[in-house]
Amino acid sequence: MAAAAMAAALRACAAAVARQDAAWRAALAAWAPLLGALGGLAAQMRAARRLAWGGSPLGAFGGLRARLWRKQRGAAEAALEQLGGRRAELRAVRDAVAAAVGAVLRLYEERAAELGLAAALRRGPRCPSLAEALEGLQDVERHYRHLYLESKLLLLRVSCDSLAEMEALPQSWERILERYKPDVVQVRVVLLTRLLRENSVH
Repeated sequence: MAAAAMAAALRACAAAVARQDAAWRAALAAWAPLLGALGGLAAQMRAARRLAWGGSPLGAFGGLRARLWRKQRGAAEAALEQLGGRRAELRAVRDAVAAAVGAVLRLYEERAAELGLAAALRRGPRCPSLAEALEGLQDVERHYRHLYLESKLLLLRVSCDSLAEMEALPQSWERILERYKPDVVQVRVVLLTRLLRENSVH
């Protein structure tokens, strides 16, 4: 009974992670163009600040500088609002994966004695042990949690009062993504699928 319940929980968790990973990728795909737009706006705003308005033909248009600044700032705030929505999507994925992984870990804690240590450590020739699969699920949960936190901290630092930092957003985001490769999730899900397919949990 314990092994069957564990297998069912692992199967449900693998399906949940696969669904959530698709949503995660869709949300992440929207970040690059929005951050690129913000970086471009920041570059334009910095250029406008450096321009010697009084000594150029534009100086004849008294309110142009202020109007341009308001327009650019409004566009930046709209992009930030869109990013906030995308961050909420990442948070939803993080929470869903945490709940799915947490349910599996709680079930294992409840049934560990019944399953036995030998069953938890038993490996197949091409698949992980139950203990390794559980550790892999924790890696997956940690991956989403840490990348979400990085995205949150990145946006908290963004301000129209710090244009240099805003202009560097695309590069900052790329550096973050380099530390969180998506194959972390894919590899763990593949190993979990092998475990279930080869009936190592029974």
